[in-house]
Amino acid sequence: MPRTNLNDILIFMAVVDAGSFIAGGQAMGLSRSAAGKAVIRLEERLGARLLNRTTRTLNLTDEGRVFYERGLQILASVDAAEASVAGSGTPQGVLRLSVPDTFGRLAVLPLLEEYLRAWPDIQVEISFTDGFADVVEEGFDLAIRIGPTASDSRLASHVIATYRTRLCASPSYLAEHGEPRAIDDLVAHDCLIFTSRNQRHAWRFRGKGNSLITAQGRSRLRLDSAEAIRDAALAGLGIALLPDFLVADDLAAGRLRQVLPDLETDDTKIVTLYPDRRPLEPRVRRFIDLMVEELERRGEARRRDASSL
Repeated sequence: MPRTNLNDILIFMAVVDAGSFIAGGQAMGLSRSAAGKAVIRLEERLGARLLNRTTRTLNLTDEGRVFYERGLQILASVDAAEASVAGSGTPQGVLRLSVPDTFGRLAVLPLLEEYLRAWPDIQVEISFTDGFADVVEEGFDLAIRIGPTASDSRLASHVIATYRTRLCASPSYLAEHGEPRAIDDLVAHDCLIFTSRNQRHAWRFRGKGNSLITAQGRSRLRLDSAEAIRDAALAGLGIALLPDFLVADDLAAGRLRQVLPDLETDDTKIVTLYPDRRPLEPRVRRFIDLMVEELERRGEARRRDASSL
């Protein structure tokens, strides 16, 4: 079977990126008519419609979306192959990130000045969300997640840091509702639970023999943002279980108080997820390295502060 003209694939992707045949053709140095004919040739070759066309808009079909995502992977591999042959491995292009809202603003944004200054050919696009974006379908190079992540054969994952989690509540909440003295007491308290896609994230603690214990508590308020849970705890709406990077300042200032401090909580893992393809693009690899270095510095600073108390 004859091989598809690679230039037609590039034209198709340019049309998708630009959102029109005119702009996509111009990006490739072609007329609107030539760009349209290239896409038609590609569709005929594949035996599938890639674009739904109206007089005003272009939209990818399901087949077109799959083909476009595969095209992105091919172009990324070509870029990586060129870089490896050239021996440079210099980061370039657009780094697309999906990061948790609060963690992204606290830990990711401060890194960008150093990253962009070091690699002037890089552009960065970031989606701040505590929801779970589909990394492959939405075209992200890298996602950072906090806590458990669902298994996905399309993705590679790597734990880059761990944080202790703490049960905490405001002094006003504890004054009104009393302070729990044991894990079973949580059943009588309002627990501020993280939820996403209608899935609640249960609180688990370590018991004897390193066994896991699931806390049973009321869950009248459920939120999909760690920062919103922190704000709700500060407002006296319940007890929260949050990583210490988010509540350390509040605990130190007395705005929150730790609850059941002797209860051993599970560590919160910071995980990177990226499409499982080889080699990893330099722009992604360098950002991960920078993130690991920054989190290690923060960890050392926390340990120094703790040892000085």
